[in-house]
Amino acid sequence: MANKKISSLEDFVKVHGILLAASGLPQKLYASLFRKLASDTLDGGAHFQIEPCDDARRRRLVLTSESMPKDSDVFLIDHAWTFRLPDAYKQLQEIPGLAERMGSLMCVATDLEGKDGVEEEEDAENYEQLSVDQTLESEIRSAADKGYDSLRWLELEGLGIDADTFLSLHLPSKFQDLLALSLFGNKLESADVVIQEVTKLKTLKALWLNDNPVLQESEGRLADEILQSCPSLEIYNSCFTPNYGLWALGFCGDVFGKDNPDYDQQDQPLRNVTSLDLSNRSIHSLANKAFSVDELPLLSHLNIRGNPLDQNSVGELFQVLKLFPSLSSLEVDIPGPLGNSAVEILESLPNLSLLNGVDTAKIFENGKHVVDSMIQPRLPEPKPEDSLIDRVLGAMWLYVMNYRLADEEKIDETSLWYVMDELGSALGHSDEPNFKVAPFLFMPSGNLDSAVSYSIMWPIKSCHKGDECTRDFLSGIGEDKHRSARLTAWFHTPENYFIHEFEKYQQNQHVKAFKSLPLTPTISQSIRHNDGSPLLVHTDLPQVEEFLTRSEFVLTNEPKDADIIWTSMQVDEELKKAVGLTDDQYINQFPFEACLVMKHHLAETIQKAYGSPEWLQPTYNLETELTQFIGDYCVRKRDGLNNLWILKPWNMARTIDTSITDNLSAIIRMMETGPKICQKYIEHPALFKGKKFDLRYVVLLRSIDPLEIYLTDIFWVRLSNNPYSLEKHSFFEYETHFTVMNYGRKLNHKPTSEFVREFEQEHNVKWMDIHEKVKQVIRQVFEAAALVHPEMKSDKSRAMYGVDVMLDSSFQPKILEVTYCPDCMRACTYDMETINGKGIVKAKEFFNYVFGCLFLGETSHVTPL
Repeated sequence: MANKKISSLEDFVKVHGILLAASGLPQKLYASLFRKLASDTLDGGAHFQIEPCDDARRRRLVLTSESMPKDSDVFLIDHAWTFRLPDAYKQLQEIPGLAERMGSLMCVATDLEGKDGVEEEEDAENYEQLSVDQTLESEIRSAADKGYDSLRWLELEGLGIDADTFLSLHLPSKFQDLLALSLFGNKLESADVVIQEVTKLKTLKALWLNDNPVLQESEGRLADEILQSCPSLEIYNSCFTPNYGLWALGFCGDVFGKDNPDYDQQDQPLRNVTSLDLSNRSIHSLANKAFSVDELPLLSHLNIRGNPLDQNSVGELFQVLKLFPSLSSLEVDIPGPLGNSAVEILESLPNLSLLNGVDTAKIFENGKHVVDSMIQPRLPEPKPEDSLIDRVLGAMWLYVMNYRLADEEKIDETSLWYVMDELGSALGHSDEPNFKVAPFLFMPSGNLDSAVSYSIMWPIKSCHKGDECTRDFLSGIGEDKHRSARLTAWFHTPENYFIHEFEKYQQNQHVKAFKSLPLTPTISQSIRHNDGSPLLVHTDLPQVEEFLTRSEFVLTNEPKDADIIWTSMQVDEELKKAVGLTDDQYINQFPFEACLVMKHHLAETIQKAYGSPEWLQPTYNLETELTQFIGDYCVRKRDGLNNLWILKPWNMARTIDTSITDNLSAIIRMMETGPKICQKYIEHPALFKGKKFDLRYVVLLRSIDPLEIYLTDIFWVRLSNNPYSLEKHSFFEYETHFTVMNYGRKLNHKPTSEFVREFEQEHNVKWMDIHEKVKQVIRQVFEAAALVHPEMKSDKSRAMYGVDVMLDSSFQPKILEVTYCPDCMRACTYDMETINGKGIVKAKEFFNYVFGCLFLGETSHVTPL
């Protein structure tokens, strides 16, 4: 079918069979799909309508047809933007109209041309001068109209009130019976003035000073003195005070407010309250005489999310809640003050029918411990100073999808990301969706060169006019692949749960006492033949073929005849059998060495041995530790710490599919392109003339038990091409943040001796001091492998590894990765001075020294670790 236009349904199915099967599209819709693809028919607009929601911060898709039965039709969705991740920023800059369309589609294209800031500020000040007295008069008049003989509730919010203005109002002398005072969003800076005036208001029940500068400097002092002098105060800055009682509870239950500020003359003012929202009130104890069944006999729904409740034990809280016979719906943090398990909460409170909005029967049925139906969607939160491109780059992770191209010969190393058109992007998420969406590559001429990308959408449930149309953002992904945690990319999932899991993980990661293995004198002897004949070497590495020139070694094309197998391939039992290898041959790899050379296993090996050593950045295997990572991210965000991370595929070289971001949604979404580790980015590395660099060392491993390890006396420095920057757009610049430049890019080679001399001068350090730290770290890496994976032991293994190290700005080494059978192009190209400066390692002799150490027991130009 190649290069011939597809004209029949039969041919269409033949060419696209794999794609059709992968999409899950019912066979009865194949003909309709082919017809629409052949004519490029985008007819979704005749059946669906896009509506704004969440204050126009996102959109939803609604069915406008009277009905649409299950599997009744299929619709084409165009791709509005397709890109590879490193090209995203550049495309938004250069493609006319792209940023504008994406900004509109993602609901972030708000008016970026604001009124002149100075003019706005002046206008606001003029307005404030006029409005304080006017507002006060209006408040007094309003209270009188409602029949109150004095003002009990006063709101003076956002009026620019400063200390002088506040004093001039003489509130304590004018309003001795004031119950509630809101000064939200003013310009109060003097703690002395605020304390002086507020503490005269002896009847005050609620005071709001939120968003005033005085809180930044004197929050603790203000709270102490005001609470001590105002014993009736129950709400302070939106939080309950230790003195809270009926008034604060009534305020949250909509009993008391501006229109009804005082206690009802009747007993039990809260007797008719059925729903009470006490969320985020900083409540430390529920054991309060006002919070009782006597005062709240009809309470059926209670929300206590976001409160520490740390003055009550779990048992005490359950005792308090059990006393409310009508309580059927409870919202609480899980994990939180009632424990870590939804099931255990329900067992203690059997009268509940809803927990966090989820039917209790469903919770018992699924056995879930963390439940929440109230999670809110993540909406783009651009900063006012963000450009349109910045807004799009931040918001796109809520919309993008991806696929990877492949043909008979190879699969693309990096994925293509795409944004569906306005109709497709308006589809919301549901765990029980009514539509399914799949990417589809239409090849009208039967080959990849003619391919046009679409998404296809069809109903998987019967729908009716006005129904919202949804898809499953994580179709095919269950809890075994961390579905609930991955929803964090699109929704505000319960942070407390993730923080709790991270804290447990962190406790297990505390530095472990580990005694270093003893330094081993040379044990491995030469494996020369007794008759003096050369050792036969079979290799598939051109560098070894060219540069292994010692007479003790002779190359052979027959693997089964070789004494030594030196290969870039994984040698397993299947390969041994296929080519006739035996257990008597030496091989340049150790059993289970994946514990070192695969990035997720390397981190796991080090963590099992040492916990969290300073020389390993915090590292998470997202396939197994996503929950703990999200908790770490949330804690860093809460504490105002740097949250820049680097994502690396488990087992890809040359920084393929590697990216840097501080966007949580981006990190979770990038799991879709293959298994990855997420590692804390070294945001302050040591620099060389303003550029980032790392160091490649070559390690020779003779034995794992006893540990016999050597470091070659040369290393090489790998430099970025561009000056280092933490400017956010630079994360799309490969040559700013990555150092591996000898694959299709300009190689920035720096002779090691020159680098060391110039680095010492630039930073006023001694390189040998740094080198001693590096040697210690490298040995600890291999000690960890020997300790955690004794199964690596093999008398017939000898191996060479590349170890990559970076220095932070304090010149402390950080381990990056360990590479099996490393590329030694530089070592074989450039004569290099040894680390101690006492000799030259000729490029053409490099592999002679390597093989001499590993197989002849020699130590020329290597140093034991």
